Amino acid sequence: MGVYVTGVIGVIVFYVAVLAVGIWAAAFKRRQVAQGHFQADMMLANRRLGPLLGVFTLIATWVGGAFVNGTAEAMFTRGLAWCQVPIGYSLSLIFGAMLFVRPMRKAEYVTMLDPFQERYGAGIGGLLFLPALCGDLFWCGAVLRALGSSLAVVAGVDPNISVCASALLAAIYTVFGGLYSVACTDALQLLCILLGLVIAAPFSMVHPAVSFENHLTTRDWLGHVKSEDIGEWVDGMLLLVFGGIPWQGYFQRILSIKSTSVATTLSIASMFGCLILAVPSALIGVVARATDWSSVPGYNRTFTTEDGNAAMPMVLRYLTPQWVSFVGLGAISAAVMSSADSSILASSSMFTRNVYKLTIRPKASERELNWVLRIAVIAVSILSTLVALTVSSVYYLS
Repeated sequence: MGVYVTGVIGVIVFYVAVLAVGIWAAAFKRRQVAQGHFQADMMLANRRLGPLLGVFTLIATWVGGAFVNGTAEAMFTRGLAWCQVPIGYSLSLIFGAMLFVRPMRKAEYVTMLDPFQERYGAGIGGLLFLPALCGDLFWCGAVLRALGSSLAVVAGVDPNISVCASALLAAIYTVFGGLYSVACTDALQLLCILLGLVIAAPFSMVHPAVSFENHLTTRDWLGHVKSEDIGEWVDGMLLLVFGGIPWQGYFQRILSIKSTSVATTLSIASMFGCLILAVPSALIGVVARATDWSSVPGYNRTFTTEDGNAAMPMVLRYLTPQWVSFVGLGAISAAVMSSADSSILASSSMFTRNVYKLTIRPKASERELNWVLRIAVIAVSILSTLVALTVSSVYYLS
């Protein structure tokens, strides 16, 4: 039980650190916000995000638990040819930069639904909120499920408890600080992701049960797209590339950065950052495939591709030293929090502005909208938690 206790303590320390940074950012920013502009600050940080914080929050928003766990799962089950999520989502950043950053910023929009309401009326914006909400709920559910699976394997924590605790934590600092708190915690979380994955991947490769020569063929890790599956492959890639653009979490960041040129540059730079961070996750998935799990001490069973959802946590738990597994677990926890808070704030912002203010109560006061935003954050957190508790596959949800 010592291993599990140590793991739980490590996770609690990380959670406390994230919460402390989020609340500090909220308090710091609130002192600088002029009276009557709190709403703009909550949603767009008063459009004053700097380059460093901007690129950190963009990358951290993309590299979530579903991105990290899903990449390992895809490499373990079907190989590189079908590892579409990191490639497709990363490419969406460059298309978003080229096509949408300049016109969206020039019009000074607040959410991605604003141009639709401006062109087609308030009711259409309210209607389009529904598919946007579903996307955020599924994505947030995916990252929460990723953390639940990892904590269950590595630290022995009930996955349902970890899902609920993570959602609660993200909701707390998002309610208090809005986008600025989310961006600051993203910076911390991105550093944790980078440190954790870079340390864990090399350690997993040198485990005695791992043999790339004996247990892994070139076809295993490269994968193969059958001729009858080409349509599915192309459809999936187009879905990821262009489906990654209409996401309020993305537009919330490019609209909050100080200048248009910086926003465009950071969006393109983030694409390369996301692809780089996908490499250690993909490597861990390959290691899981190259392992003779029946010879792993403490496991001694067959680990099949049907268990791909657990590839990342299994490698961390059984193929790395104890301290490395907890560092890797911290990386997954960080990835989860950085994407969960983004999705929660994105849907809450769209509901507050495009549904409540522009459709239901155009004359709503600033104070009223602030409370609506906070209530929406709590509601979206609860719905995301329910999705995570009822659907098991991370890659499917992502």
